[in-house]
Amino acid sequence: MDWLLISVIAVIALALLFDFTNGFHDAANSVATVVATKALPARLAPWFSAFFNFSAFFVVGTAVANTVAKVVNHDVEGVAVVFAALVAAIAWNYFTWYVGMPSSSSHAIIGGLVGAGLAAGGTGAVNWGVVSKAVLAIVVSPLVAFTIAAVAMLILARIHKQWNLSEDAKAYKGLQLVSAAAVSFGHGANDAQKTMGIMAAVLAAGGYIGLQADGTFEIDWWIPLLAYSAISIGTVWGGWKIIETMGLRITKLRASSGLAANVGAVTAIFGATGLGIPISTTHAAASSVAGAGVASGKGVNGRVIREMVTAWVVTIPATVIVGFVMFKLTRLPGISAYLVVGAIMAALLTWIVWAMSKAMGADDLAKELPSDAETRQPVAATRADGHGTGE
Repeated sequence: MDWLLISVIAVIALALLFDFTNGFHDAANSVATVVATKALPARLAPWFSAFFNFSAFFVVGTAVANTVAKVVNHDVEGVAVVFAALVAAIAWNYFTWYVGMPSSSSHAIIGGLVGAGLAAGGTGAVNWGVVSKAVLAIVVSPLVAFTIAAVAMLILARIHKQWNLSEDAKAYKGLQLVSAAAVSFGHGANDAQKTMGIMAAVLAAGGYIGLQADGTFEIDWWIPLLAYSAISIGTVWGGWKIIETMGLRITKLRASSGLAANVGAVTAIFGATGLGIPISTTHAAASSVAGAGVASGKGVNGRVIREMVTAWVVTIPATVIVGFVMFKLTRLPGISAYLVVGAIMAALLTWIVWAMSKAMGADDLAKELPSDAETRQPVAATRADGHGTGE
């Protein structure tokens, strides 16, 4: 029996589970604004997002996938390294999703790879140039997204003042749908490639694919097909807890500010994807919502912003530790490794099933949305200390 092949298949299945978590965890990135402003019903929003997630399969290449695949150097990138990294990323995604905290799936998998790589081969096993890109993106992408969204909001404010348009004019809601489609497309284009990179890494570790002449992995068509399918299914399933945070708790969104937020997110996501950088679409989307909130005069919920920034800062260190420990557990002597790792996987999967059974759905989210009458009322600006936010 070819145990290596079985191990590779099992880890690819785990990679697709990570991709699924990425889909429902980051579904909020593209649909939170249209749900909050009622530009699209809560029940339809995930399907809308998933369609454009998957459509990137037909257009986008594999630059981000190759970047992720090179986080750990090829000579130490064994199946166990990828396995440990995936367990770390999946556990972190489910934890942050369960508590409704927007965090980065991108940085979770990169942190897991760094931790497992360090455990496997020390500091020399990690491609620090690739890691530095991800760390730099933690700082740059939110700033770009925040700034662009704020500028877009100021421009829109002048437009609806000049033309006597309301903040919830139909034109804004229509443009919101167009921009949300672009965010969804960008989410699929950037985030599905991270799973493609993981799959390429484990196939290379097993000796099933190799490097091409230009130094990139040969990624056959079935790899992106599976990756885009998994992330789209996860998006359809929906991440309602984080949609609530992104759409309702950061600021008071209107159609115009929702449009501005999407413009900021699209700019950051498409720019990073074009450069082959595994950006956090969560960071970009949340920062865009905050930028639109500040520029619109509605302010932001300071407590929620602090929680999100904390999650952004903690994600990589936390997943580095889990990835490191998981790899070490796979190296326990004899049958101990199988028993310990098996117990951890059983506990993780049990908790996942339980957590999913407790998930808030579209009907629950709809109850949290303001009524049509409320959306037509002036909204008092939320302050940085959280007053006026309904806390």
